Amino acid sequence: MAKSEHISQRYNDELEAVRNHVLAMGGVVERQIDTALLALAEGDSALAEKVETMDHEVNAHEVAIDEQCSLILVRRQPAARDLRLIVAIIKTITDLERIGDESESVARQAVVMSDSGDLVDADLLDLEHMGQRVKKMVHNCLNAFARLDAEAALKVARKDRKVDQEYEGLIRKSITYMMEDPRTIRRELAVLWCARSLERIGDHAKNIAEYIVYLVHGKDVRHLGLKRMEREVHRSNPGAGDSRSVTS
Repeated sequence: MAKSEHISQRYNDELEAVRNHVLAMGGVVERQIDTALLALAEGDSALAEKVETMDHEVNAHEVAIDEQCSLILVRRQPAARDLRLIVAIIKTITDLERIGDESESVARQAVVMSDSGDLVDADLLDLEHMGQRVKKMVHNCLNAFARLDAEAALKVARKDRKVDQEYEGLIRKSITYMMEDPRTIRRELAVLWCARSLERIGDHAKNIAEYIVYLVHGKDVRHLGLKRMEREVHRSNPGAGDSRSVTS
């Protein structure tokens, strides 16, 4: 093998290693969400503490991946699609870390709601449904990242509307409860904080979906709105989502 081919292979291996590291971090974040939702369903303080412990692991992944990306930037000076990959990864791990923080917040509020002793089943069902929706969004955006699939990322972005609608409906319901019975204020505030964290998880999953479109098609679709995002994805070459190579 020629020296240049050897160096190129090492470079490709480095890029693949950092991609795999992002997916490993995403796996921990998914387990955080699962555990937080279980703590919500069962009102289990021990599970809530486990979510907090897992957050340290997520933070460690973020620091390590950031260092990997910095070394690649310094040593390899990537260009074109490789540079987009590194930029997308740096942004993605920030959103993954924040998803972890929001999962921790859900777990904390789950304990508050449990301690209140009068949690309404309808509230719990609404939160669990919303939680399952955002969990699936995170899972699907990580799959889209693994496959460099812009169309799959677009589907994740579409789901954010449903999350927003559920959040708005839950706000209206909680306000009604609080107006009818002031004794429910503490409980319903915890419900609202929990719902807000779930809504933010959906937002972060959408952000990651936008980074995937940027990586695959080279178009920054942030702040364009869903319709324009769809047009940008569909007007691009369908083969751009091929995950066989991330190099230029």
